[in-house]
Amino acid sequence: MKISSKDIIFVLLQIVLFIAFTFEIKAIKIFFPSIIFWFGVVIFVFGALITVVAVLQLNVHLSPFPSPLPGAKLIENGVYGFVRHPIYTGIILAFFGYALICDSGYRLLISAALFVLFYYKSVYEENRLIDVFPKYSEYKTRTGRFFPKIFSID
Repeated sequence: MKISSKDIIFVLLQIVLFIAFTFEIKAIKIFFPSIIFWFGVVIFVFGALITVVAVLQLNVHLSPFPSPLPGAKLIENGVYGFVRHPIYTGIILAFFGYALICDSGYRLLISAALFVLFYYKSVYEENRLIDVFPKYSEYKTRTGRFFPKIFSID
């Protein structure tokens, strides 16, 4: 499999944001009410669960790169029956939830940047998937990008 420079750039930016998330800038600390802490816990757990289930569903077809692996299959069931990019969804929710748990404005900003990166990465990825899977266009009409179709804005 030849990995394109765009694939590498997307993954490197993702790694940079993951690393940046591990740090904290105290000057951007936000003190939320305790109810927000528990909301963050729920969002974090839900996001982590979605990520684990989606990774298990992809199994051997999992890759950090947006271009599909040779011999990959289009998965349309399970969490992929609701959203096209559940791993991105799960990571975004988990990061956002953890930022709320930590009262971290800095981590909220990193989570927002990650959302933007995943949006553009998913657009690029979907163009690759349409080339490989003729049914992808039809699948795209039935499912949302990151959230079920009723909430999805594509």
